[in-house]
Amino acid sequence: MWQRSVCVGLLALALGYLCVLGPELPPAALRQLSASLLGTLRRARSLEARTVAAWQAAIVRPARGWARVAVGVNACVDVVLSGVKLLEALGLEPSDGKNHAVLSSGQDLREAFAHFMERGAAAERFFSDAEVFQDIARTASEHPEAQLYVGGNAALIGQKLATNPDLKILLCGPVGPKLHELLDDNVVVPPESMQERDEFHLILEYQAGEQWGRVRAPAANRFIFSHDLSNGALNMLEVFVSSLDEFQPDLVVLSGLHMMEGQSKEMRQRRLMEAVASISDIPTDIPIHLELASMTDQDFMSNIMHQVFPLVNSIGLNEQELLFLTQSASGPHASLASWSGVPDVGVVSDILFWILKEHGKAAERASDLTRIHFHTLAYHILVTVDGHWGNQAAAVAAGARAAGTQACATDTIDTSKVFLKAPLEFVTSHTEAPSKISLNPDEPVVRWHREGISFHFTPVLVCKDPVRTVGLGDAISAEGLLYSEVYPH
Repeated sequence: MWQRSVCVGLLALALGYLCVLGPELPPAALRQLSASLLGTLRRARSLEARTVAAWQAAIVRPARGWARVAVGVNACVDVVLSGVKLLEALGLEPSDGKNHAVLSSGQDLREAFAHFMERGAAAERFFSDAEVFQDIARTASEHPEAQLYVGGNAALIGQKLATNPDLKILLCGPVGPKLHELLDDNVVVPPESMQERDEFHLILEYQAGEQWGRVRAPAANRFIFSHDLSNGALNMLEVFVSSLDEFQPDLVVLSGLHMMEGQSKEMRQRRLMEAVASISDIPTDIPIHLELASMTDQDFMSNIMHQVFPLVNSIGLNEQELLFLTQSASGPHASLASWSGVPDVGVVSDILFWILKEHGKAAERASDLTRIHFHTLAYHILVTVDGHWGNQAAAVAAGARAAGTQACATDTIDTSKVFLKAPLEFVTSHTEAPSKISLNPDEPVVRWHREGISFHFTPVLVCKDPVRTVGLGDAISAEGLLYSEVYPH
């Protein structure tokens, strides 16, 4: 670091010396030397500083922004604390990892936590035993290091959007007294959405390099579990849709479908059909964004893709959800069991292209889906069907910036606290003749096209010591939507 500072200082002195000598040098030579020195000075700055400076120029407000946003339907109180410390408080010894689709005991919890901690991957699970869960939740909430926050994708997105004073936010979900107290004053909650008791979700965080027994986390992340019946049954969906007439939103954000995995297969299928009917009642001139979350049932994921995707205009998802989605529907690269390190950009690009090509808006298909916001730790990609969305370069940059500030808990990106983890070179596809792209930090939003579909890629400046990882994807999607503009049709 000090070598770069010395280099910058010497270059600045050289530039000043040139200015003094200016009258004695030919103008062309002076211009050439000045340009060369300025270019060297610019390159001497860190990759992170150059990326931040370029984002500042790229992030501009859309010509037509949103005024009223309705968000629903999952909401809860998040109890956030160290996973290792909670497991120790529960008297659970370190264990070998094992994935469980549903948790029913402390043994299941410790095995599932070890499984995902070892991979540095996020996951969310339903805890089926209400009594055992209440005991665990009590231990967690009373732990001296526990912190209580607004939780649930809908509530988190609403809370993030509410920080913009120009926006009016409607939040519909199971809102108990503690959650209502935590919500921003700018968030309106319909009376029908209030309930006597809060739903609690337990967020077990771990840091990069943290150890539990023989398990060592390769990256910071979190493991989420709950016994949440209100959100699990999507109890507030009909209340949410009926409240739209009075609120008159110009954007609807929907999430919580993944919470239905805790239901029986028959109940889940019936509720999904009712959800499809309710979503179909939303006026077609109001764009709908669907935020996905961690799931384990491939049939259910496939049903959501075929029944819900055509009804929404936009979806948000991360690398685990993207891979599970293509595995569930036998899409491209479905044989890939898991990601190894940073997800390959070409593989991600192929799957995103397939979703929009096979399930997005087209002349021969009744679908409204025209936009996908993909986010992973190292980079983001916004993919849109041409002619439907504007300002997407700003939107993807704003989402990436939000990841850096929220993870580090800073108002602006502090370049000493972040690092560039994205690949500096990548290919855009593995299923067609690819383009090879070299990342330039001075132009960090990279664009490419493929059969009427536009891709906007930008790196993320990853926080070295993240303060809080929960809700990061929701903040990213919210910020991306805030800077997006939908074209009227």
